[in-house]
Amino acid sequence: MTAVAEDTQTRRGGVRALWAGNPQAVVQRGLIAARSSSWVVVFSGFFEPVFYLASMGLGLGALIGDVQTSGGISVPYAAFIAPALLAVSAMNGAIYDSTWNVFFKMNYGKLYEGMLATSLGPLDVALGEILYALLRGLLYATGFMVIMQILGLNLAWTAILAIPTVLLIAFGFASLGMAITSYMKTFQQMDWINLVLLPMFLFSATLYPITVYPEWVQGIIMAFPLWHGVELIRGFTTGVMSPDMGWHILYYVVMIAIGLVFTTKRLRALFLD
Repeated sequence: MTAVAEDTQTRRGGVRALWAGNPQAVVQRGLIAARSSSWVVVFSGFFEPVFYLASMGLGLGALIGDVQTSGGISVPYAAFIAPALLAVSAMNGAIYDSTWNVFFKMNYGKLYEGMLATSLGPLDVALGEILYALLRGLLYATGFMVIMQILGLNLAWTAILAIPTVLLIAFGFASLGMAITSYMKTFQQMDWINLVLLPMFLFSATLYPITVYPEWVQGIIMAFPLWHGVELIRGFTTGVMSPDMGWHILYYVVMIAIGLVFTTKRLRALFLD
């Protein structure tokens, strides 16, 4: 009885209250649960950017011709939007796994309550869920990059760096998405997320250069996390490297840190305190 009391006290006040060093247990649970999922659902996220690329990049691109990037070079329209679609795919996949799935597990499945009743801490749960989302993002990114290579849309050898960049983007959106979801109470509130994602998809220099907007609108767009992801991947696939890419990476590092901190605190407040 004394040992249990001491363990409870340690969980509440010590490092073990947050971190047990075992996020792989959460990832393993997700992989086992995925075995019962339909492969059509799993691979649906892969085909979405492919369809956009075929209809707009190849179809509409035949009418548009070349487009000038922010780096000052002209590229085919398909090569312009392909890296942007890869960033959007990373965002959507990460948001889906870290919002709707997490919301159900938290409020209906009561999975986190059970996990946190074990030796796992809130940071283990948060990192485990995010790492599981990254595995799906890695699968999508690799497949889409192969298609881009076949179509000749990777214009430089640095395009290979787009794959770890996709993981960085997915990590940022997953950590922040999970933090926001932890405050959601109803499914109706979850619809607010789509109100944010749709404008980011349409206006983050995904389908046309940011220079088409007035300068004050450009300033707003540059605050969007997706814009930073699009610029990063586009820089790697076109081979136009610049010092600004460091700021894009720093943006996501800060985004990840904020998301993890808020998610960890929220899970601890909900299930441990």
